[in-house]
Amino acid sequence: MKLLKATTFLVAAAMATGAAAQQDGGRLDLIVQPEPPGLMLGLVQNGPTQMVSGQIYEGLLRYNKDLEPQPSLAKEWDIAEDGMTYTFKLQEGVTWHDGEPFSAADVIFTTKFLQDNHARFRGAFSHVESVEAPDDNTIVIHMKEPYGPFINAFEAGSMPIVPKHIYEGTDYATNEMNNTPIGTGPYKFVEWEKGSFIHLTKNEDYYLDGLPHIDDLYYRVVPDAASRAVAFETGEVDVLPGGAIENWDVARLTKMDNVCSTSDGWEFFAPHAWMWLNNREGPTSNKLFRQAVMFALDREFVKDVVWNGFGTVPTGPVSSKTNYYSDDVPQYPHDPEKAKALLEEMGYDGTPVRLLPLPYGETWQRWAEAVKQNLEEVGITVDIDSADVAGWNEKTANWDYDMAFTYLYQYGDPALGVARNYVESQIQKGSPWNNVEGYVNPELDAMWEAAAVEPNTEKRQEMYTEIQQKIVEDVPVAWLLEIEFPTIYRCEVKDLITTGIGLNDGLRDAWIEQ
Repeated sequence: MKLLKATTFLVAAAMATGAAAQQDGGRLDLIVQPEPPGLMLGLVQNGPTQMVSGQIYEGLLRYNKDLEPQPSLAKEWDIAEDGMTYTFKLQEGVTWHDGEPFSAADVIFTTKFLQDNHARFRGAFSHVESVEAPDDNTIVIHMKEPYGPFINAFEAGSMPIVPKHIYEGTDYATNEMNNTPIGTGPYKFVEWEKGSFIHLTKNEDYYLDGLPHIDDLYYRVVPDAASRAVAFETGEVDVLPGGAIENWDVARLTKMDNVCSTSDGWEFFAPHAWMWLNNREGPTSNKLFRQAVMFALDREFVKDVVWNGFGTVPTGPVSSKTNYYSDDVPQYPHDPEKAKALLEEMGYDGTPVRLLPLPYGETWQRWAEAVKQNLEEVGITVDIDSADVAGWNEKTANWDYDMAFTYLYQYGDPALGVARNYVESQIQKGSPWNNVEGYVNPELDAMWEAAAVEPNTEKRQEMYTEIQQKIVEDVPVAWLLEIEFPTIYRCEVKDLITTGIGLNDGLRDAWIEQ
């Protein structure tokens, strides 16, 4: 199956956005919240890291708002009719930000690098038999079996291409270049003044003529949500990414003159929030306790009051925005009496549970307080155990929690962004982006694996529906909200969101009307 080449996409993009009117120059100030724990995208997958480092690193492909693949470091590609071979032709004349040439050898090295450091990549590439580079500009991937979702596994957050000449033969985690990341992307790292800003500058040697347009990007670190709102009001910053301010400020700021907003740019991610419930030990290891937690939570209240209506209450592990979703599952309405009965049935003795909020702002803290109140109303003793981003990463990665807030992305297909959170093979201590709760269900593992490679879409839907029914009964995590994140920006900033990944890879196209 032959897919379109880069030139076709570039012409279409130019027609859609009115490229003739685009202007070069200027500086764009954006909020990043919270401050990333690191910028080496192959090692750190936090949302703030992906937003900044998606301008530095690139994947082989990008994806539009309909989740269709577009060129990035790969300019064209072929998928064999039997789905067993993927061939990527790489862009020519690409250099790393330090001037070294990029080649297929870097892609081959990246596949090895990410196997040890990237849970989502590891899951997708478990279906790969081998990868080869017949020449410097070609990558051929041979599959173990046909795997339809595989074409969605190549964006910068899922498969960031890393420089072989910097990392080969080193301890990846301690490599000093992690502090000054080198990519092939449209913007280069300049400076990181901790607690203040991250400065990226235009890559003058970028391989796509005419891109990027903006000279400098400043990701501003502002410590609290009220100050971030003020910074936007006063013109100190131009862009408030989703989640940068508290929800109650969104309506007020979007009514200002020359202010635009959009909920576009999250189509590929479909952010899904839940609480990990430690399945290994303590009260949360009991299914009846986990079911009681779900009945105790007033999720509609949280959606309407804490999130100001920005979101949808989920029915289970698959977002309603993700392919193969089904709502034909056990339901958990707010029912405190049902929760109390389940706790009595299991013999819960009042043992306290530690609740770890996500350190992403006041909204998340209020959410944790609402959960604590709901649980204590049914007799569950809760201690809130707060941490900063680095501490949250460490605690969740090392399973040092009872209940912990998170939200993760779904990438358009359960095989890519959902299964990784529930299959036993993705239990890996040291990573907070996989099966952190420690859920083990061999029967479901086999079903996840079979559904991932099922070529018939109707059969695949049936399989994923059955998976959702079974897993919702087990409640390995407490599903909370399908989050909606509006992006707020000055109206003179054009083409800010051009893909289904939004700000995470869109700034190569953005420009400022003078």
